Amino acid sequence: MSSPLKLAGITEGQTFEYGAHEVTREAIIEFASEFDPQPFHLDEEAGRNSLLGGLAASGWHTAGIAMRMHADNLLRDDIFLGSPGIAELNWMKAVYPGDILSIRTLAKSVRTSKSRPGLGIIEFEFTMLNQHGERKMVNRGITLAATGDMDRSKPLTGAAPPPACNNEPAHIGRNNPTELPDQHYMLSGYWDDVPLNETFDMGTHTFETADIIRFARQYDPQRFHIDEAAAKAGPFGALTASGWHTAAGGMRRLVLSRKPYYDEARKRGLPLADKGPSPGFRDLKWSSPVYAGDTLRFTATPVNKRKTAREGWGILFTRVEGHNQRGEKPFEYVSASFWPLRKAL
Repeated sequence: MSSPLKLAGITEGQTFEYGAHEVTREAIIEFASEFDPQPFHLDEEAGRNSLLGGLAASGWHTAGIAMRMHADNLLRDDIFLGSPGIAELNWMKAVYPGDILSIRTLAKSVRTSKSRPGLGIIEFEFTMLNQHGERKMVNRGITLAATGDMDRSKPLTGAAPPPACNNEPAHIGRNNPTELPDQHYMLSGYWDDVPLNETFDMGTHTFETADIIRFARQYDPQRFHIDEAAAKAGPFGALTASGWHTAAGGMRRLVLSRKPYYDEARKRGLPLADKGPSPGFRDLKWSSPVYAGDTLRFTATPVNKRKTAREGWGILFTRVEGHNQRGEKPFEYVSASFWPLRKAL
């Protein structure tokens, strides 16, 4: 019987436990102010009046904290080469000030790539717990690692970012709030009014060098995110944004892009329905690197919706995509979020 495959000292079925990280009110508000400025992440009273029941961390903040613990405890060796994506992530319970978070990690599978010799693929399941043993977040994703016979002279992508071609994707949908009917979901805020397969342009976010390094030092301090010289010799050929930074940038655009619609609704005297938080997402793909200086245009397209057992709320599933100035799509996922139902239903 052959021995189980070991990559970076990790074998299938192996478990790891590490932490702890105490979450503070100040850190919750600081992250949310930049990347997820929704009221229940910024204000105690708004949090109490929401489904979260109190001031709570953005889910992307929670994921960033988890990434930092992974980097400090599990990904310390430079043979790790980043992640192509997350199959599924669930925010089980809100993270509040005073929570002390730890991680329990299971290596679900360990294998080598069939298409690229020397490339290892590890599927991890991460469970985040607080000091009371409550599960706060669970996610399953892939981490790449170099094996001993990998040719390090060949980066995972090109040796440097390809040139810009200004080939932005076409956008479909009505993105002028003054032209929308009162019953459109971007004005009414109700689940019932959401049309499927209508794309909403959320605008652009540029990932500057200083911002990439600042985010990565706090949440994802791998060498190809924090050191320009090391990144040139690394798996992507140049400094790249953390995948969680890309996701947080997209969340910022989602929240900020809603403001003109809220303003138009107020102008018309329409009632503003408070939206709920997200219970998670699936099929997140970091298909190509986001390099320093890249500008991503983010879009959101509702693709499905269903009612829930939670009275007064429905779930909306939305495909979020980010296209760069070269026409590439480095980022996409399908989000789930709570939207209020009309009281009459």
